[in-house]
Amino acid sequence: MTDSVFSFEVNDDQIALVTIDVPGEKMNTLRASFVGELNEVISQALDAKVKGLIFISGKSDNFIAGADIKMLAAAKEHSDALHLSQTCHSSFKELEKLPFPTVAAIHGAALGGGLEFAMACDYRICSNSDKTKLGLPEVQLGLLPGGGGTQRLPKLVGIQKALEWMLTGKQVRAKQAVKAGLAHDCVPQSVLIDVASKWIAKGKVKSIKPKLDKLSQLLESNPFGRNIIFKKAQENVEKKTGGHYPAPIAIIKAVRASVEMEKPAAYAVEAEGFAQLCMSKQSKALRGIFFATTEMKKEWADESGEKIDHIAVLGGGLMGAGIAHVSACKAGSKVRIKDVAQQGISNALNYSFKILDKKQKRRFISKSQMQLQMNRITGTTDHSGFKNVELVIEAVFEDLQLKQDMVALIEENCSDKTIFASNTSSLPISQIAQKAARPENVVGLHYFSPVEKMPLVEIIPHENTCDETISKVVNYARRQGKTPVVVKDKAGFYVNRILAPYVNEAANLLLAGEPIEKIDQALVEFGFPVGPLALLDEVGIDIGSKIAPILEKELGERFKAPDAFSKMIDSKRLGRKTGSGFYTYGSGKSKGKKVDESVYEFLGITLAPKLNKEEIAQRCVSQMLNEAARCLDEGIIASARDGDIGAIFGIGFPPFLGGPFSYMDKLGASELASRLTLLSQQNEYFEPCQPILDMAEGKQAYY
Repeated sequence: MTDSVFSFEVNDDQIALVTIDVPGEKMNTLRASFVGELNEVISQALDAKVKGLIFISGKSDNFIAGADIKMLAAAKEHSDALHLSQTCHSSFKELEKLPFPTVAAIHGAALGGGLEFAMACDYRICSNSDKTKLGLPEVQLGLLPGGGGTQRLPKLVGIQKALEWMLTGKQVRAKQAVKAGLAHDCVPQSVLIDVASKWIAKGKVKSIKPKLDKLSQLLESNPFGRNIIFKKAQENVEKKTGGHYPAPIAIIKAVRASVEMEKPAAYAVEAEGFAQLCMSKQSKALRGIFFATTEMKKEWADESGEKIDHIAVLGGGLMGAGIAHVSACKAGSKVRIKDVAQQGISNALNYSFKILDKKQKRRFISKSQMQLQMNRITGTTDHSGFKNVELVIEAVFEDLQLKQDMVALIEENCSDKTIFASNTSSLPISQIAQKAARPENVVGLHYFSPVEKMPLVEIIPHENTCDETISKVVNYARRQGKTPVVVKDKAGFYVNRILAPYVNEAANLLLAGEPIEKIDQALVEFGFPVGPLALLDEVGIDIGSKIAPILEKELGERFKAPDAFSKMIDSKRLGRKTGSGFYTYGSGKSKGKKVDESVYEFLGITLAPKLNKEEIAQRCVSQMLNEAARCLDEGIIASARDGDIGAIFGIGFPPFLGGPFSYMDKLGASELASRLTLLSQQNEYFEPCQPILDMAEGKQAYY
């Protein structure tokens, strides 16, 4: 089998060791030839009359990381996708039927089709490495597991756990997998094959019974109990997805088939569900996002060979604490926090401690791992310990003079090569670097709150930032677990610039008499994770107000924030952090939020609803689309792809729509231009920008 994924070797004990190693790739993935080559391995093993088969990866850090997404993209018709699922079913069934035992010896990621393949083996033995993770994350690509995953997982871990894992795309560590019944053993990597051989000696698996507590056994053992499980799962899915994503419903249907139908019919439900989802516009959009982020990882490669190991964070507030956390715990750097007061340092350390303590209590990390990560963070009120710092990230409030002073102090106290990165959300980086002795080392590095959860970071070089600085910062952001997008140095950069008119329009609708909850519900129903007014409350109304004047000064009147914001700030109605904004926030037993009805009287609003939710969403989103088109035309973003990724990961633009530029293509430039022109009759700021008018005239698209 030249260039085969598999290599076959029989040892002295008459056990076949099959190594999985996709040629020329860092990751093992299920490619088009996988099924045919697996069938050859099965035939070879039968001919050799072996006592058992052990599958192990030839890669250093992954078993099989899932299916090759390009293979899915090649499925142009429903029948093509159906065939993919059916051939996997057939091949994995042959593996399952072998007269001798089979073991998947798993080190590294066994995800998607990789786990489905492993579940077709009799036993799964995992290494106890942190690299070893098991899961079926297909839902994140708008798909269901199409290689028997919806059928086999419930029989191993029970219906409820299987649904939870598949509906969230959850990945579990080896010990969790053993505890749940998905894996049989968890051992050091050095003895993985030896232990796998011992499991071969146990013979074929006679029966599978999931490890369930008494309540779960009761619910899952009868039709009435199962009906409760599936009904509850469907209700939760509809609540969370708003009906925008068909994959979770298809997963529930396939899992239900696994316990209510005969095997052939149940597997047919899975295959049909997979084929329909593969052809769906939602899955195509989500796979497009996957391809885009994969492409972006290849850009701005750091060829200097110098790894950033020591960083400093200026400011121990929420942003500084979050940046310190991802730098120490994700990137593995030694972090020095500088704050004007010891209390600021203590708060930042406590921020990381709370996150890690929660992980340790849930057994995601050990106590020693928690201590190791906490030990990477230290604090100071001066510049002691800054001599070896390679990157300084400034995270203080938006004051140009203060940031310029910090650049000068870092240049005095650090080396000539130290990079100064500002977490400004709106100030042009060129202004921050204006008085710098080494402007080539100054760059913007804009995070979003909360830092440990938000996946995006904007990298903002000014005209004198050198390429080496950009590439080092881009690659460091990736180590922090972020998706970096390089944007042009202009007020608001990209994300805040498209967000500001969207939020302003929501506020204008409120002032015109539309209810708070109706505005937010309209945008949630459109597909955003939260509404614009709820988002303002979460971020802090005062934070938004500091950005607005900068945008207005640099970009014009259309960015002027409604006066209502100033009035709310003056009365300390800043949002969640003060207990009230557009909503009020309880604590303890009354924890949660509800609309603050007093806002209407406070702002002099007479409720007079005139628009339906679709019209509200259209007005807010149209403002965002118009500004996104301007940003691309001005070179703020390098491509429509970057604009889509920035909006999805930065502000939660609905992923199933593919991002603002993909959505504009779906609408069509002519339709969007007509909408904007109609709206501009009431408000001049809706006037369609020239790039949209040009595209409409030329019948062009972004992709």
